[in-house]
Amino acid sequence: MSFDSLGLAPDLVRAVADAGYQQPTPIQRDAIPAALEGRDLLGSAQTGTGKTAAFALPLLQNLNDRVAQDPKLLALVLTPTRELAAQIGESFETYGRYLDLYHTVIFGGVSDKAQIRKLKEGVDVVVATPGRLLDLMNRGHLDLADVELFVLDEADRMLDMGFLPDVRRVVRALTSRRQTLFFSATMPDPIRALAETLLHDPVTVAVARVATPVDLVQQRLYFVDRGNKRRLLVELLQGEADGRTLVFSRTKHGANRIVKELGRAGLTAVAIHGNKSQSARTRALAGFRDGNIRVLVATDLAARGIDVEGIGHVINFDLPNVPETYVHRIGRTARAGADGVAISMCDQEERAYLVDIERLIHSHIDRVEDHRYPPTERLPAFTDLDSRRKPGGQGSGRPKRGPPRRGSWGGRGQGRGGGPRGGPRRGPPRRG
Repeated sequence: MSFDSLGLAPDLVRAVADAGYQQPTPIQRDAIPAALEGRDLLGSAQTGTGKTAAFALPLLQNLNDRVAQDPKLLALVLTPTRELAAQIGESFETYGRYLDLYHTVIFGGVSDKAQIRKLKEGVDVVVATPGRLLDLMNRGHLDLADVELFVLDEADRMLDMGFLPDVRRVVRALTSRRQTLFFSATMPDPIRALAETLLHDPVTVAVARVATPVDLVQQRLYFVDRGNKRRLLVELLQGEADGRTLVFSRTKHGANRIVKELGRAGLTAVAIHGNKSQSARTRALAGFRDGNIRVLVATDLAARGIDVEGIGHVINFDLPNVPETYVHRIGRTARAGADGVAISMCDQEERAYLVDIERLIHSHIDRVEDHRYPPTERLPAFTDLDSRRKPGGQGSGRPKRGPPRRGSWGGRGQGRGGGPRGGPRRGPPRRG
């Protein structure tokens, strides 16, 4: 089955192909046709199963069919953490690159000035965390009265983090005449009750949990301060990781900085991410496969289409904020019966992510404590593999990151209407 067989518009199929996807995952196969028909959806799926595309693609198509002359907030995606919000925003930018649609991502922990400015410029979609969304609503910067498409993502994590009262406040601001896509990895009683109140005659889609890592991958962990990560990376690449190596960065800008640092150390490296053109990514992958480029630095989204044999090492420069992503990353090595090594760096703010990862894989990653850049903070205790983190408990915090790059899907000149700061939007300029 291909993406164009799901009923997606050619512009979306083209963007999916640009991102390196060839066949839909099970949840995409089952969810997209139902969502395109306007049905409510109850999805039981872990992050890492292709869930974001399962709701982003039909949302974009349904939204594109009803957009007004000027951007108008018609779609809302609610997610529990700023990292997930940023990743979803990047996914929408990738999938909607050929559409004349505008979006922004809003979350707390950063200044709200740029977020408010973007809302005033006009957007079709908002991806948000509950707290900052309610704050901007209460201050009159945001009105959800016209929202027709609503996605609630990671509902069980909303429960874990104590966000369900905020979710209910947001829902009360929405019209009942809407399409709702509801996703949760598990269905405890409070989440099931919430789904029953939000959904009307939903289509139910469930997929299996992501598999654990292959046994052939040797996994190692370095605790290190963030400021020393690039130094440690250079040392690893000049030492044991002397072959074809894939390095994962959480952000596009981080990937670029890593490449510059490696270049100063005399190491051949190139970055691939959403800001790179398709031709640049193709050249980078060709050089990596041929061995002319030794180190490929990638974000998770850009790495989805990578299938290169002979990757000896995968290095997690940044730990992923969702544990299933760790499984996907390290699975890039130790293929076809070969051995492979996965090395992860963990700074102070990423230790909560490590807990989630080790509970998913049901084991402790081997710690390397004797290295040149030990952390200033004391090492954490080993993860309790059987417990579940409780809201507000140790390790329940999330790293604070800066805001994602804000822009429109047409902002790079790829959409039909140009960008928000250069070139015309849909039709004549907005009044006021």
